[in-house]
Amino acid sequence: MTTTVKENTEFRSGVVAIVGPPNAGKSTLLNQLLGQKIAIVSPRPQTTRNQILGIVNGDGFQMIMLDTPGLHKARELMNKEMVRIATDSLAEADVVLFLADGDRAGRDRNEKKLQEYAAYLAPVRCPVILAVNKIDLLDEQRLLPVLDRLASIYSFAGVVPISALNGEGVQALVRELASRLPPGPMYYPDDIPTDASERFIVAELIREKIFLLTREEIPYSTAVLIDSFKEPQGKKPAVIHATILVERGSQKGIILGKGGAMLGRIREEASRDIGHLLGCRVQLRLWVKVKKKWTTNPQVLKELGL
Repeated sequence: MTTTVKENTEFRSGVVAIVGPPNAGKSTLLNQLLGQKIAIVSPRPQTTRNQILGIVNGDGFQMIMLDTPGLHKARELMNKEMVRIATDSLAEADVVLFLADGDRAGRDRNEKKLQEYAAYLAPVRCPVILAVNKIDLLDEQRLLPVLDRLASIYSFAGVVPISALNGEGVQALVRELASRLPPGPMYYPDDIPTDASERFIVAELIREKIFLLTREEIPYSTAVLIDSFKEPQGKKPAVIHATILVERGSQKGIILGKGGAMLGRIREEASRDIGHLLGCRVQLRLWVKVKKKWTTNPQVLKELGL
């Protein structure tokens, strides 16, 4: 990492780990903070598999945000690796942001889950801020009891209600987080939103479309590998070849769809988002490959960054 030290000794910088249960809105919040999409989102839990780094700059601070997989009880090897990534980020953090789904907390009275989240936070030695998300779905009568209930699980340094989707309360959250950062240098130039490679984000955008367009267990049994990535030359498009891994032949049939229709939809919708990301036309070629039990194969998981 190249470090550029600012002369202003009051400048603050550091790592903010975003943790919380699945589908609480962690990736939506990161995208909202950055003003662009680098983390994929879907209505399904456990969409995020890897740690994704986003860089948020402001007047006198730089926050290195770590979007992490949702905290959940893991049984399969892949899910255990996802939870490990999330818990490891707690050790890296200067500030922890625990993001909770306020709407779900208002409907779900499962106290055991809250105790599990408290156990994850127990070893943390840096300030922890609670952000209660999805307040756009709560009226004031429901919101206040939810805030009290969630705030009771840990000795939080601050509590901020937000809507990651529409941005309500997000600036107040940024101020709260930045005030907790230690004095430090600017680690990244202020025009870099993430350290993730274009190849990684492209693979994630393809995987997002699989999550959004397919059903049942299919998204959780798929992974995307970028085989080749040819940068655009002049007016020529970027040419990207990618393989979608599945575990069974029946899953391959669902991804392909009748006459290749589903794969065509995935390619069309992914190409649009990839083109927006790269700022050019995109020629995306997709293949579907069966690799039995890839979710329990350490070599494949390592290739996927897990």
